[in-house]
Amino acid sequence: MTYALISIPFLLLALAVALALTPWRRRRAALQQWTAIGLAVVALAILTAVFDSVMIASDLFSYGHGHTLGVTIGIVPVEDFSYPIATALLAPSIWFRLTERREPRIADD
Repeated sequence: MTYALISIPFLLLALAVALALTPWRRRRAALQQWTAIGLAVVALAILTAVFDSVMIASDLFSYGHGHTLGVTIGIVPVEDFSYPIATALLAPSIWFRLTERREPRIADD
């Protein structure tokens, strides 16, 4: 089994949750959420590439032969980016949902 096969369900679940939490009826809020997700993906991908490269080069950990797809960014296997991407999908989506301002309901009397 490869790391990619292990990662795919987590990425799909994170994407499904992010899509479900998107306020599609309020375009501006949806745009803000997905802009935040995009910025988080870029930031976490850069941090992952830098720090995982340092850790792999220092022999702090390694990947078993045949367990990766063989595609790397620097010396980091692409599978290593799946969890930061899942986090970048989930964190802004949950944050926007928990901090959204709701219109007060008007009671019908």
